[in-house]
Amino acid sequence: MAEFEHDPSYQKFVEEAKTNGVVWTLADGEDLLVVESVEFEETDVMPFWSNKADAQAHCSDEWAAYKPEAIPLDVFCDGWLKEMYDDGVLIGTNWDESLNGPEVEPRELLESLARVQ
Repeated sequence: MAEFEHDPSYQKFVEEAKTNGVVWTLADGEDLLVVESVEFEETDVMPFWSNKADAQAHCSDEWAAYKPEAIPLDVFCDGWLKEMYDDGVLIGTNWDESLNGPEVEPRELLESLARVQ
């Protein structure tokens, strides 16, 4: 079982992503938002949200130029997660307005999504 299985924001991310078939990231043209991990040194985290409104809420201040961008869940699972795993990038799931939330290994997230019916 994944370390974050009982975290409410992580559960919401997994359930909504599976139900809606899409996840949301922030993009500024071709540039996707990547931030430094607060948990692990020299590790990048790419935040994703399970709905557009939560992603949009982060498009202010230093991220004002970014816009929510939808990624179909099958594309996210079949391509993005593998690439992020290979690159050592973690996934931030449904971070709140203070940028608090899980930093998850791509493989853990893929396993969690596979368990949801």
